[in-house]
Amino acid sequence: MGFLSDGMQSVLTFFYNLTSSMGFANYGIAIILLTLAIKILLYPLTVKQVKSMKAMQEIQPKMKEIQEKYKGNSEKTNQELAKLYKDSGVNPMSGCLPLIVQMPILIAIFYAIRDYNYVGQPSFLWMTNLADKDPWYVLPVLSAITTYIQQKQTTPDVSTQQSKMMMIFMPVFIGYISLTFPGGLVLYWVVSNIFQIAQQWWMYRKPANA
Repeated sequence: MGFLSDGMQSVLTFFYNLTSSMGFANYGIAIILLTLAIKILLYPLTVKQVKSMKAMQEIQPKMKEIQEKYKGNSEKTNQELAKLYKDSGVNPMSGCLPLIVQMPILIAIFYAIRDYNYVGQPSFLWMTNLADKDPWYVLPVLSAITTYIQQKQTTPDVSTQQSKMMMIFMPVFIGYISLTFPGGLVLYWVVSNIFQIAQQWWMYRKPANA
């Protein structure tokens, strides 16, 4: 992670120098540019992940029918589900690989921004120092809201108690831990979420096999 984290910090420094050369040196804008660059770089993996999730959602009614029909017979249920996956051209594990590939990058970004050595006092909008937590708690609230929206896009079926709990727990948890994180790190999370929401909205407008 050290190598990736150092690389991310170098890229952040590049974007800061870029804003400086344009006459408005600002670490907040540099973090936003870094976030967008990473999301664009990971776009192919995001497409694969979203397509897989959407395909699974589209066959969800048939999956429920099979589970209800063969309730109590796990072997037959698994056989019929495997047949459904094959006939539909869906691999239930294909959505996990892109997430696994992205995890080291996401962890590296976390440490890169958290441990970044800013030059001077990095202010951005209402925050006087991105190395400190948000004094007005705007970003933690936005992190919780955007996390909820992103979950809502990918989990439209919240009929089960477990789904309902996760829809509430995860945004609250993210918002809570963001209260103590540096503002720059939470800014990255919020911008990343907004970009992801826009990507998913666009991709969910198309058929899963498009």
